[in-house]
Amino acid sequence: MKPSKITILIVDDDSGHRGMLRTLLADWGFVPHEIESGEAAVSLCRERAFDLILMDVRMAGISGIEALKEIKAYNPAIPILIMTAYSNVETAVEAIKAGAYDYLTKPLDFDDLRLTLDRALDHAALRDENKALRQTLSASFDSGGIIGQSPAMHRLMDMLATIAPSEATIMVTGESGTGKELIARAVHANSPRRKGPYVAVNCAALTETLLESELFGHEKGAFTGADRRREGRFLAADKGTIFLDEIGEMPLSMQVKLLRVIQEREIQRVGGDQTIKVDVRIVAATNRDLLAEVEAGRFRQDLYYRLNVVALALPPLREREEDIPLLASHFLTGFAVKNGKRIKGFTPEAMDRLLKHQWPGNVRELENAVERAVVLARGEYVSERELPPALSGGAGEGRPEGGFANLTLEELERLAILDALEAAGGNKSEAARRLGITRKTMHAKLAKYGE
Repeated sequence: MKPSKITILIVDDDSGHRGMLRTLLADWGFVPHEIESGEAAVSLCRERAFDLILMDVRMAGISGIEALKEIKAYNPAIPILIMTAYSNVETAVEAIKAGAYDYLTKPLDFDDLRLTLDRALDHAALRDENKALRQTLSASFDSGGIIGQSPAMHRLMDMLATIAPSEATIMVTGESGTGKELIARAVHANSPRRKGPYVAVNCAALTETLLESELFGHEKGAFTGADRRREGRFLAADKGTIFLDEIGEMPLSMQVKLLRVIQEREIQRVGGDQTIKVDVRIVAATNRDLLAEVEAGRFRQDLYYRLNVVALALPPLREREEDIPLLASHFLTGFAVKNGKRIKGFTPEAMDRLLKHQWPGNVRELENAVERAVVLARGEYVSERELPPALSGGAGEGRPEGGFANLTLEELERLAILDALEAAGGNKSEAARRLGITRKTMHAKLAKYGE
């Protein structure tokens, strides 16, 4: 970094050493300031900003490391270089652990000092540029309903804001119920394709024949029941984004055809000879370990690398406990309005149960648990009695006050569906099986209840 009104604070109780550094720094084009004690440095740094601090370790009063800790406590961004005549590993380790950028020994090597100064200032400038870029991206970023303030979610959102404006193919990984489609929607909403269509396909919900027709379309007469031409999802997503959910469930024969579409950027309808150019960005998602699937021969390696240009890993809910109260409150507000109830929040005991649960079904399980609690709640606050038995510690505690006789048949049906979904970890096919209904009926019931 070239000196240009860069201010450096020299902290040293040796006036001769301070004077030498002041002259040297001024000759290099920096703006030096000097002070004789750690206490004075801490006080001065609260009043004005410096670009860098050169601080001696041994001084009268508080030590340089103690002063460093106090300054870093309220201004962690400022680079601090520690100087000492006592060159030992313990002091170096303590200084670095306390937040020092680097460690210099007296008598100072001027060439080494200059290189270290430039490196520290360049590092600080790059950090500030990245911070400004993140703030600019965050200000214009449409989160699309993604909720979270945990460090893991902050990192994810920073990554999203960076990659969404690109054309890169994205692979979203994470356990079931973590919200992979929300990520796909956010990618689309913050991309240059935002005005184009967004199309989602669940690759696990269709047989191989139906999946090919769904993705690429079919000609009239291509198979029994094909009484007219149908445009596929890829064509529907032209100039937009297609989300291929549960890509790990796609049969190998279909993987070959998808690979060709990605390579050639063209599709061919089932039963047709004509190739059709498509301009589509692909976001794929899976809850499987695709590298393990590749090794097992169940997923094509070439397709894996085509899809995994940029990888986004969603953390499970149990690894971001800080987000549970935020998500629970968000769901409670929405379900209270939907059910016409005036519910203010959760009792401390209920929130404690939410925080202690491991959430194997992740955010989807939490959402179902909160909806169930809202349906059952009779007061202004959701208590632990209304939470699912898995959270409440026993099936008997899951009964609403006054028993199920106080609920309407519709509320009981919705409650049964929510319980089945929770027990199945959010898997709709498994929940339907447990309820003894078809997947089609399950979808109809969910649509009825606005799910």
